[in-house]
Amino acid sequence: MPDKLIETPAWALVQGASRGIGAALVEALLARESILGVVATSRQPKRSAALARLAEQHDSRLLAVPLDLEAPDSIATAAQEVAQRLPKAQSLRLVINVAGLLHDATHQPEKRLENLSAAALARAFAVNATGPMLVAQHFMFLLPTSGRSLFASLSARVGSISDNRLGGWYAYRASKAAQNMLTKTLAIEWARRLPDCVCVGLHPGTVATDLSAPFRSGVPEQQLFSPERSAAALLEVLSSLGKQDSGHCFAWDGQRIAP
Repeated sequence: MPDKLIETPAWALVQGASRGIGAALVEALLARESILGVVATSRQPKRSAALARLAEQHDSRLLAVPLDLEAPDSIATAAQEVAQRLPKAQSLRLVINVAGLLHDATHQPEKRLENLSAAALARAFAVNATGPMLVAQHFMFLLPTSGRSLFASLSARVGSISDNRLGGWYAYRASKAAQNMLTKTLAIEWARRLPDCVCVGLHPGTVATDLSAPFRSGVPEQQLFSPERSAAALLEVLSSLGKQDSGHCFAWDGQRIAP
């Protein structure tokens, strides 16, 4: 029986694959017979213990490639490397952008307007919005012009403008809303250029990763997912989507999120 995720055995690419949801997606994809191999990209993939473990288990089915969303030239270079190293007869049919920025050592989500800075806004947009579209731009030519393929980026429910009831988190909310708009615009163009490709945003739920660590103390245990559970749910959602769903954003449970 054909895999509902992709109908033809092919390669997948996970961008932001070094840990958390990204590493869990790589592992889950490698377990599927329909996936010939996985390209795992991150800033420093050789430093990832998770990818090193998976490489020992899967050898030639895992291709680790450096890619930094904040360095556009590295995205172009990564695409060129993948094009050269991927077997010519095997198409890339699944691309998932996982990397995202909510906080780091110098920036926390804004609670009030006075906390907002131009630098924080620019960096959030670079990672959460601009980066995924540059991945689409450079890897588009490795996707098949016919036959089912998927392009997905991890978004967030807080990127929904109509669902914003609490305010705050200016940079993260705005960059995820921008990502959703870019995904919608990409879906419209690819409906002409790659008519069988489904382009969507995905909300993974609240996942026990470094990104959510400072903000999950009030999350009920049953609503806090492991990276493995979230990855499995996201792949199930992707398996259920068709061309009519392209351009929209879906939560881990398959529910469409209002823009």
